[in-house]
Amino acid sequence: MALGRESDRAVSGLELSVILIAVSLFVLMVFETFQAIHDRGALADLRHAQEPTVQEAIKLRQQLETLAGRTAQLTAEGDEGAKTVVDQMKRQGVNLSAPKQ
Repeated sequence: MALGRESDRAVSGLELSVILIAVSLFVLMVFETFQAIHDRGALADLRHAQEPTVQEAIKLRQQLETLAGRTAQLTAEGDEGAKTVVDQMKRQGVNLSAPKQ
């Protein structure tokens, strides 16, 4: 009978270990899920906060492209001041091209 009790205790101890591991993994998964949900919300808030800056950057880029195109067009028409500006920009590594029509 003593052998049977020790065997039952060993199986009982093994079952307890497996149950503790399973519960621990479940708690870890719940924590990670909530953390991921929180991080997603934080990232969405950051993206929303950056939107006005992005829109202003797009607007500024369009204005710069318009200005560069008009300067290149004036250069093509023979304007000396515009040609000087285009030459200076080329030395700095910026190529200005006429607007596409």
